[in-house]
Amino acid sequence: MASQDKGPGKGPGGKQPTINDVAALAGVSKKTVSRVINRSEFLTEKTRATVEKAIEQLGFVPNPQARALAFRRNFLIALLHDNPNAQTVLNFQRGVLDAIKDSDLALLVRPVDRGSDKMLDDVRTFLEKQRPIGAMLLPPISENDDLAALCEDLGVRYIRIGSARIDDTKHCISSNDREVVAEAVRGLVALGHRRIGFVRGPVGFRSAAEREEGFREALAEAGLDLPAEFFAPGNYRYTAGIEAGEALLSLSAPPTAVFCSNDEMAAGVMSVAHGKGIKVPGELSIIGFDDSPTATHIWPALSTVRWPIREMGIRAAQTLVPDFLGPGAKGGSDDDNVLASTFVERQSVAAPPRR
Repeated sequence: MASQDKGPGKGPGGKQPTINDVAALAGVSKKTVSRVINRSEFLTEKTRATVEKAIEQLGFVPNPQARALAFRRNFLIALLHDNPNAQTVLNFQRGVLDAIKDSDLALLVRPVDRGSDKMLDDVRTFLEKQRPIGAMLLPPISENDDLAALCEDLGVRYIRIGSARIDDTKHCISSNDREVVAEAVRGLVALGHRRIGFVRGPVGFRSAAEREEGFREALAEAGLDLPAEFFAPGNYRYTAGIEAGEALLSLSAPPTAVFCSNDEMAAGVMSVAHGKGIKVPGELSIIGFDDSPTATHIWPALSTVRWPIREMGIRAAQTLVPDFLGPGAKGGSDDDNVLASTFVERQSVAAPPRR
């Protein structure tokens, strides 16, 4: 009787193919097959191609549990954050998922409490229990050197996200907040604005400090010395923008422009302006930071700085786990791990009113 074709996904006797079947068909050892599956660099292209052809011919599907045991890690990337801006976390998460969509990896999102004296203990317990291959740290906890050292101690790869470079390139994806804020404020000055308010970000956030430094640099270049009441506190939330707007726009000589450290607070300031009958941008120009959906969901559409947070998520994954993302992925260099923010001009900025 003629033998029947077992078809893909069937080994000897019609059973599911095993790693041993792949090794036998390719004429290599089981260990070599394992190295191909786990994308080891210590193989010739000829050997890799032979094994991959055998895998495809047999329809072999590697056992994820077995791979996890071999690596002593689960095929997880942990995203750790304590960020008041949910949109930032979501956009970064989307970038990571874009990068790992064709891999065996999964993303595990874990909020932490940076204000807790047990934060490091909680993170240690979490990492030891979940055994991820790597951890991504969003600001502001990315600025915690002890947290990075904890990952190092546990043998967990890590990448830190920041508004400035806070680690060496293999451990950091950063943006140029200070420079782009200074550029945006120079634009306000060029339009003729001399009374420019500023809504700060949260105390202790490196992003808040970098954005204020950029603001102050542009003022210094223009020879502007603004009163302290032009600097309003903020925390990246809409309600903080409302409070800042009330304070700034109630001054006897209010600013003709306001730079807000994020879009949510800019929306709050704009709401106050509308409530007071102040025309935007005819009487008040407003700039935000992030280029979140909020920027185009309010009227007039908000001029803002686009923070490339989704692209930072993609680059973070490529830098953290290039060996799990296929031959096209590679870690970043000094140049490509700094992603430039850009100013997006919309309808909320104009020259100041003539007095």
